[in-house]
Amino acid sequence: MTAIRTARERAREELTREIKTAARRHLASEGAQRLSLRAVARELGMASSALYRYYPSRDDLLTALIVDAYTDLADTVDAALAAHTGPRARWRALCTAVRTWARANPHEYALVFGTPVPGYSAPQETVAPAARLPLALIGVAHQAATEARTAAGGAAPGALAGPLGEQLARLREEFAPGLPEPVLARAAIAWTQLFGMIGFELFGHFVGSFDPADAFFAHAVEEMADLVGLPAG
Repeated sequence: MTAIRTARERAREELTREIKTAARRHLASEGAQRLSLRAVARELGMASSALYRYYPSRDDLLTALIVDAYTDLADTVDAALAAHTGPRARWRALCTAVRTWARANPHEYALVFGTPVPGYSAPQETVAPAARLPLALIGVAHQAATEARTAAGGAAPGALAGPLGEQLARLREEFAPGLPEPVLARAAIAWTQLFGMIGFELFGHFVGSFDPADAFFAHAVEEMADLVGLPAG
């Protein structure tokens, strides 16, 4: 009985992979807004009713693709970070890994960082995979801030006031305990600049200016590292 159940599980896993692979092809050719379970089933030679047993709705299939994209990107970044120790080298590795992944997977990048899909609301199960990458960036900033504070023998920078200070305090408590709020703010600025820059490159907005974008990207990564307060090296 166990062997039969295991064989069924393997067959289900294989078909699940085939469904998601076909769905990614449709993302590339049609875009997320036009992703259709019927079209995916037709490509695989399946009855729509059979595919619904795996993904009851288009949104369920989109969620699976989003979770896979976030997870694959975060795994790529984690592997890049593991090869370095200093905060600035790790920041460079993180930025380069994100850009490399995005250029290799432009449609998946657009799915998770591009225009929202009308009518789709991401469920709770996407939160943890989506948080892995910003948490990796926070880890780099935290490492640098801790090393700088230790070297200087001083206290951490104070909190920021007003609505931004309230937002930062909440984010700090939830995601970055011990990271000074001004450092968290600078890390958030660098974060948004990184993804804006990659989006500009992927969607052709650098044509006629910074195309190819290699030199501009490398320069911007160093400028953002300075902004966050990462030591040279």
